[in-house]
Amino acid sequence: MLHEFSYLAPRERKDLLQLLKKHSGQARLLAGGTDLLCDIRLGTDKPAYLIDVKHIPEMQGITWSERDGLAIGATVTCIEIMRHPVIAKKFPLLAHAAGHIGSAQLRNRATIGGNLCTASPCADLGCSSLALGARVELASVRGTRVIPMKEFFTGVKATQLKDDEVVQRVLYPAEAAGAAWGMEKLKRIKGHDLAVVSVAIARTATWLRVGIGSCAPTPVVTADLPPQATAAAVVAAAFKVVNPIDDVRASRDFRLFMVEEFIRKLLPALA
Repeated sequence: MLHEFSYLAPRERKDLLQLLKKHSGQARLLAGGTDLLCDIRLGTDKPAYLIDVKHIPEMQGITWSERDGLAIGATVTCIEIMRHPVIAKKFPLLAHAAGHIGSAQLRNRATIGGNLCTASPCADLGCSSLALGARVELASVRGTRVIPMKEFFTGVKATQLKDDEVVQRVLYPAEAAGAAWGMEKLKRIKGHDLAVVSVAIARTATWLRVGIGSCAPTPVVTADLPPQATAAAVVAAAFKVVNPIDDVRASRDFRLFMVEEFIRKLLPALA
């Protein structure tokens, strides 16, 4: 039996922020619901209030400018990211990552905000966004703050998001547009599945970064490396930020092995 809750569906940002303040600590936000509704059904999450954010204009849409870069509203779905012409042209790594989340049915519901706020160590949009230098825009009645995504994740399914805050947009710098890229995702089975290890690389004329999933309590990213860095140097930088565990899907040693294998495979073939 589903847990009983009150459903709220504000249409304006100011109303949403007031509801978050009023019900701080008692409410959960509904965008795609692909994780949240499962948790409620299983009884692992029992919010008193469910606040639907899909109708908030400031959390919708995709915009691009040469000065400010790419901005994606938190309620934008994976399928919208995959099909957006600007993202396909300027941030193909992001389009690729969105296209490897779950099944086609799930991609039509799952949102970028939900994927990042769930803060799973294997979040596909996490490691790819980290490689691209993304930032997260958070809003509350106190105002708006923007933090680097590498500071947003704080632990397994934990973030800096406060009880009265909402992720409003995800921001990607203009300097990352057109970056050479590559991504590999190891799964237990063919088809849609969680990542056992995932590696995303982005390289511009001034830097190279590697985002890694399923190899630490959160998605992680290397420090900025020279674009001409050798495979050995990139692997060494990756090993400084990962801390994989043994679990039912893979051992620590196997994950470390695959991180190195993916890096050495991707670097010579960056798109």
